[in-house]
Amino acid sequence: MAPPLAQLDLFGGPPTPIAAGGRRGVAPAQAPDSLLEIAAALPRDLHLGTSSWSFPGWAGIVYEQNYSQERLARGGLMAYAQHPLLRTVGIDRSYYAPLRRDELQRYADAVPDDFRFLMKAHESLTMAHYPRHARYGARRGRPSEAFLEPGYATLAVIDPFIEVLGERGGPVLFQFAPQDVGALGGPRLFAERLHRFLSALPRGPIYAVELRNAELLCPAYRDVLADVGACHCVNVYPGMPPPAVQRQRAGTDRGGALVIRWMLQPQLSYEQAKALFHPFDRLVEEDPFHREQLSELIVDAARSAKPTFVIANNKAEGSSPLTLARLAASVARRLDPNGQRSSDG
Repeated sequence: MAPPLAQLDLFGGPPTPIAAGGRRGVAPAQAPDSLLEIAAALPRDLHLGTSSWSFPGWAGIVYEQNYSQERLARGGLMAYAQHPLLRTVGIDRSYYAPLRRDELQRYADAVPDDFRFLMKAHESLTMAHYPRHARYGARRGRPSEAFLEPGYATLAVIDPFIEVLGERGGPVLFQFAPQDVGALGGPRLFAERLHRFLSALPRGPIYAVELRNAELLCPAYRDVLADVGACHCVNVYPGMPPPAVQRQRAGTDRGGALVIRWMLQPQLSYEQAKALFHPFDRLVEEDPFHREQLSELIVDAARSAKPTFVIANNKAEGSSPLTLARLAASVARRLDPNGQRSSDG
């Protein structure tokens, strides 16, 4: 098997110690009382969070002031985890190369015991062929030898996740980027290969599968998840059906956990959303349709005492912490319709 793409520290050089406050540290923003009230009304099994944490535009929302992206990447996680709503975070870097154990340990040391990480598995596990992108070098367009290979997944991804993060480890996410369904063998053969893969992984973590080809969301896929106890990651992403449809097709009610990723408005490309929403300091284009569908899924899971993990991206509405505040307010209202809350956060 070819080795994974080389793993680099996010900004190069030795890690900066994570601290709260001080010259090199990052201080959290003071949360308004309305947000504290909403957070107190949410189930403890509900973990809301964002895709990464290093966004200077979150000054006054998550962080006390406008810190540089580098400073937030190195030292912002502890402050992020003090926000009343943010009890999980997506580790996206691990999609491009598995993280070292010392990096995972720095993350674990920065957060409280009830915080949970959602970590992406390395992309070589979920791509039949490497994209024709310059960063893949000689691998461009070639088959991935690690595609759905449980031995590599266990050694490079699952074992470090279990052994280092421990109870702070939430779901391990296998994100299948948009790709040629024919190269996957078609929906049924893909489901069969996915079944063999998931069945061979170590027990313990929550395994979530995110599809970005709607054709793969078929009855065979639903049955695979039910058989191995894995979860479909309900996502908001161009080309994918609405959350309520994904719920029905993937049988999310039968899963042991609910995993949601609210990524991108269906009518926008990644580049369009980034240009429109940067610097991610406010809600630019709200999406009440998906908010209400996701809120309904979350409330149903809460009433079943099902662990729930929700990741929002800045490109969903403009600022993921503010997106989660609106979503949390909707969930709180549904759980307590007779409450007196007047603010969406």
